[in-house]
Amino acid sequence: MQIPVFTVDAFTNRPFSGNPAAVCLLENVKIDFFHLIMLNKRYFQGSCFGLRWFTPANEVPLCGHATLAAAAVLFHVKKNTNSVLTFVTLSGELKARQVEDHIVLDLPLYLTYPQVLQEVEELIKAAIGDMVVQDLRYSPDTKKLLVRLSDAYERSVLEELQVSAQRFLSAEKTGKVKGLILTLKGSSSGKHKGHDFYSRYFAPWYGILEDPVTGSAHAVLSSYWSEQLGKKEMLAFQCSRRGGELKISLRNDGRVDIAGQIAIVLKGNLTF
Repeated sequence: MQIPVFTVDAFTNRPFSGNPAAVCLLENVKIDFFHLIMLNKRYFQGSCFGLRWFTPANEVPLCGHATLAAAAVLFHVKKNTNSVLTFVTLSGELKARQVEDHIVLDLPLYLTYPQVLQEVEELIKAAIGDMVVQDLRYSPDTKKLLVRLSDAYERSVLEELQVSAQRFLSAEKTGKVKGLILTLKGSSSGKHKGHDFYSRYFAPWYGILEDPVTGSAHAVLSSYWSEQLGKKEMLAFQCSRRGGELKISLRNDGRVDIAGQIAIVLKGNLTF
């Protein structure tokens, strides 16, 4: 048996940057492997698909970059004729549509709440040492801890920060954190001007020491930075080594549109 498989770099238009996802196209097959699509209609004319996401260690409830990658395969490789695709997932129905050279994902928007420093102080120490924290929030829906670094820091400080994410597993004592977001306000001047905020994301609890560009983390970051900046339209950059850009638009229905570009870098078949 052969299963079509594609590797797609999401939230970038350059191969080998952004966040890679393996997309498998399945029909009437159920395999716990990579990022899976269970198709209920033919690839080129179906408008509704089942979608599951897997890290190397776990199935996860939401994965934005893999959703972007799945939509890219259907739109660009299979030439799907629908203007909007619907994916049925563990996070409910997610929609994807093409807008010029971007694919726009309709994702849930997750609120954050103030977090007591003492509860997570050891985890934060393991992540950033003695760096100054300006704000600390927690998203109970996603189990993500958001750590905002001081506005006094430049983007280069976040990019150059050496993080040993494996230490997070023993440093996190509460049992409630499954992802750590480090974020920094954008700059209105300098060579990196134009981005509203920056971030890096770590999830060793799911077997991912650092995720290059994370749609699900931006479903949390979007609500936080919209509140802080008083904006509904934002441009974000995730400062991993691969790096990626996300266009954000908060909707009136309490959800968020997150748009990104893609680069398809591999097409092949898995043989069983």
